Amino acid sequence: MVKEKLNSKKIIKRIEEKSKDIKKFNVKKIGLFGSFAKNEQHKKSDIDIVVSFDEETFDNYMNLLFLLEKIFRRKIDLVIEKDIHPELKYIKKEVKYVEL
Repeated sequence: MVKEKLNSKKIIKRIEEKSKDIKKFNVKKIGLFGSFAKNEQHKKSDIDIVVSFDEETFDNYMNLLFLLEKIFRRKIDLVIEKDIHPELKYIKKEVKYVEL
């Protein structure tokens, strides 16, 4: 995958621009966390995205993952918010949610 110079603002803006396509997969809430959210990314960083669905299905999850990888041309780590392990609750504090 070709790497593009990205930062948290560019990622959030691109998600906002693609919100119509993202909503097709019954996404209720989506946000950025991890190295890109903290602007601590490096060349090989993946993009960490947290998501909540109105209708959580395998197809919605996979189609959203494929769409995000197509948009950003990077590996996406897509985490379902309700599945975040209790010991990793700190993730929820660092999420930059996107207005859909």
